[in-house]
Amino acid sequence: MKLKQQNILLLTAIASIMLFSCTGNNKKTSDMKKEYEKGTFGYDLNYLSKKDSLIVLISEDEKAQVIVSAKYQAKVFTSTTNGVDGNSLGFVNYKFFDADVIDEHMNGYGGENRFWLGPEGGQYSIYFAPEKEQVYDNWHTPKAIDIEEWDVRSTSSKEAVLSKDMKLKNYQGNTLDISVDRRISILSDLEIANQLGISLPDGVSAVAYETDNMITNKNDYEWTKETGTVCIWMLDMFNPSDSAVTIIPYNTGSENELGAVATTDYFGEIPSDYLQDIDGVLYLKTDGNHRSKLGLNGKRTIGVAGNYDPIAQRLTLITFDVDPEKTYLNQEWNPEKNPLIGDALNAYNDGPLEDGSIMGPFLELESCSPAAFLKPEESLSHMHNVFHFVGDENNLSLICEKLLGVSLDKVKNVF
Repeated sequence: MKLKQQNILLLTAIASIMLFSCTGNNKKTSDMKKEYEKGTFGYDLNYLSKKDSLIVLISEDEKAQVIVSAKYQAKVFTSTTNGVDGNSLGFVNYKFFDADVIDEHMNGYGGENRFWLGPEGGQYSIYFAPEKEQVYDNWHTPKAIDIEEWDVRSTSSKEAVLSKDMKLKNYQGNTLDISVDRRISILSDLEIANQLGISLPDGVSAVAYETDNMITNKNDYEWTKETGTVCIWMLDMFNPSDSAVTIIPYNTGSENELGAVATTDYFGEIPSDYLQDIDGVLYLKTDGNHRSKLGLNGKRTIGVAGNYDPIAQRLTLITFDVDPEKTYLNQEWNPEKNPLIGDALNAYNDGPLEDGSIMGPFLELESCSPAAFLKPEESLSHMHNVFHFVGDENNLSLICEKLLGVSLDKVKNVF
């Protein structure tokens, strides 16, 4: 089928989904023009609909909804647990959209789940041209993951499949020919419970989706330590608050066997009033007021992390594939570093730069796949799933204790 025909069918399907999700069976079509309060899912749905023909994934009861955008690189922009009137749970960067300027370095539209490729810096970097000093002025996000539209392969009310072919030149001077396939699927309450091994408590609403992300080597040569390679890099952007805290349980053990507990000096060492390490759990304050980032290697992370905002009564979890025996790439802006020693999990708190400007503020939870040392036509997949729970704090605490090993009372009082 020709792309133009696909787009026509897609727009028809999307219009039906949006009509169903925004109006219900007994409401008039004119209600789609209803104005919603900023911060609600309905507001973001209306706002983003002016930017792109959106794909809306929706649960049977219309409560859990997820916005996907092909124009904006197959991002999940945001989601909700309570329909169009519920809170919007992802970070949408309105000020960047409204400025309507293309940035040569990165276009920070936001999005609570986006597909990127690493490494960002180092010997294998795909963000710096060969022989260029790895400083901000020379840093450029590849257009295929920054501003170019992706192809839609299929859509339904439950799932969207998108793809992109890209050629990326790395710091070694080699051009990597990469095919990307990305499947995003909304999960039912039963699927959430089964995936996490929990029972959803009464009084807790949920929205969750899994993303299956696959890259394929389309070169006629193998990606090796000599040619350089990439990794799949998933980044989730959420709204910070004065009381929000990221929670990261990790594997305890000696540094000789597992490496350092965490990398904590990406942007200078994180001060103790923003980072605590207590009984095998890291706590990072995510108030959007102090730029800080930490990372855990593949042996330390257990493939799960969370963030709790007591003001919004939102508990967010991510789960992702991790293999402690595989190689993870170093992403630091330093080609002198060993490119084969890097992190599988990262957490970020936004904050002002030296000039006082700020992109967000937002917080991020991130995961990376192992290095993609692939022969021609070989593929690597990376699963990264997002779960939001909203409701009574005591009931949310049951989920946090089960999956992250700590009570929300402890999380709230750690700083």
